[in-house]
Amino acid sequence: MPNSVPSLDVFLHAVADPTRRRILKALTEKGGCSIDRNVGLCSSDIEERIKLAQPTISHHMRILEKAGLVLSERQGHWRWYRRNERFIAEMMKGLKAAL
Repeated sequence: MPNSVPSLDVFLHAVADPTRRRILKALTEKGGCSIDRNVGLCSSDIEERIKLAQPTISHHMRILEKAGLVLSERQGHWRWYRRNERFIAEMMKGLKAAL
């Protein structure tokens, strides 16, 4: 368990922010990506749904990515994000075990 504590702390910090939770929820949409991906969203799609400026979205996405909650991939000049469902499930198990 000691190895998972820092990851759990980073996970909890990332999901503590309401905007980041809204982003994670938006990433559950199917077929809403403007670059024709079935899951996930590109950064402009996230901006449109969350109604925040691009630099603010980038800041939140960096935190979510460092925490392991989202995976990103560059597609030309686009950045495509999707939830890391496996890691989220692991962190939920870790949270349950820690409590």
